[in-house]
This record gives sequence, structure tokens and C-alpha cells, in this order.
Amino acid sequence: MSTPSFEQLLEAGCHFGHLKRKWNPAMAPYIFMERNGIHILDLYKTQAKLEEAANALKSIAKSGKKVLFVATKKQAKQVIADKASAVGMPYVIERWPGGMLTNFPTIRKAVKKMTAIDKMTKDGTFDNLSKREKLQITRQRAKLEKNLGSIADLNRLPAALFVVDVCKEHIAVAEAVRLGIPVFAMVDTNSNPNNIDFVIPANDDASKSIELVLDTVIAAMNEGLEERKVEKADNEAAEAQADEDAPKAAPRRERRRVARPAAEAPKAEEVAAPAAE
Repeated sequence: MSTPSFEQLLEAGCHFGHLKRKWNPAMAPYIFMERNGIHILDLYKTQAKLEEAANALKSIAKSGKKVLFVATKKQAKQVIADKASAVGMPYVIERWPGGMLTNFPTIRKAVKKMTAIDKMTKDGTFDNLSKREKLQITRQRAKLEKNLGSIADLNRLPAALFVVDVCKEHIAVAEAVRLGIPVFAMVDTNSNPNNIDFVIPANDDASKSIELVLDTVIAAMNEGLEERKVEKADNEAAEAQADEDAPKAAPRRERRRVARPAAEAPKAEEVAAPAAE
């Protein structure tokens, strides 16, 4: 995994913050200077924080857990969808469904409803419905697919959340904080970093900046997934070798058992002799 250089971050515009009057004072440690009324982020801190976040996400991916990517803003939607699906991670790019984490069983029911509609289509039940019912079910399925299609494989709560723009996704962040789910986020100068576990201070409005940060974290997660595959293959090979060696060892133990002569029991006359005397 390679962290972007200072020049790459600069070229992508990761250093541009918001207007000075829109800043959040909690972001002061990450701000380098102010120029023409706009805050400029310290890219050395961005680099260090991005590397820290990437390493943490790599270990989560290696452990086989899921990271939920959240970005409903126009500039980030397609980038998130492409990058997250490339590593098989769930994502939310339409409206955040309120209670998605805090009321997870209800969201799972909606996903199961979508699966049930698909089953109806396959087994022929759908064909027996009236034209109006078909239209209603098709619309319902399309709506569910749009909002929940990308999280259909999320059977349990995610191990972490990756958020682009914590101001826009404040409900998602609040739900994760309430449940103790770690939050990774791109945080701009107008945002509050206090509830974020892994802050990546960067411009969250430019698509180039978002893409560069996502490329880095996705590459790290990909490494984690590859390492997991290698470890799994090694473990399977070790188990197979152990199974092969086990039958060879068994007869040897059996032979040793046979070779030992059993202690002879004393004869009845020998036991009775001292008593007779």
C-alpha cells in the first residue's frame, strides 16, 4: 500500500477548505493557513491521517468484516459505488434510511421483502397477478432496489463506517456513534471532527480529492483481502497435510501397544498358599 505523495494531494486539490466564516474551530489543528478568505488544510497531516486510516481499514478487511461506505452527495456517489463494489463492500449513495443501524432488523425485513419479490418472479406467482398488482409490486421492488440494493448482502451490522462529508451524513455518524461503530471520514474545515474515530482532513467537495482518498483506502482493503485469501489457503494446506499424516501415525501407535506384554495375573494357588501356612 502506498500513501499519496504531497504533490499528488496538492494536485487533487485536497488542501482546499471552506470560507473562513464557515469554519469549525475544532478543525484548527488541521488547518495550515488562510488565503483569500479560504482555509488551507495541512497536507502533511492529511498524509499521516490517511495512512493511519488505510492501515486500520486493511486490518478490518483482513479479518473478513464489512465496512459500510456512505456518500449521498453528487460528487461522491458514483465514485463510492464503483470503488466499494470493487472490493465487495456495501454502500449507501441514495438517501440514508433513518435507523439503518439503530433499527437494523427492520431494514433487514425490507431487504427480505425484496428477495421475496424476486422469488415470486422466478416461481411463476408473479405471472398469476393482475396487471395493477404487477405494476405496484414492480414499483415497490424498484424503490427498494434504489435505497437498499447495495446493502442486500449486509447480514449484520458493519464493523466500521466510511463517510464522505460528515455534515451531510450527520444522521449516519450519530447512529454509528450511538452503537460504538468506528467512523472513518473525510472531514473538511466546516465539519466537527470530535465524533470521528479516524479523521482524514481533506477537501470533501472536489471529485478528484474524493477519488484519490478512496483509491488509497480501497487499495489498502484489497491488500487485506488478498492476505486473508493467502492465510486461508495456507491453513487449508496445513490441515490437509495433517489429515494425510494422521493415518500413518495411527498404526505405529497400535504396534507399540501390541508389543507391550500384559502383566500376568497371580495364580489362585499362589494367593491361597500364605493363608494355608
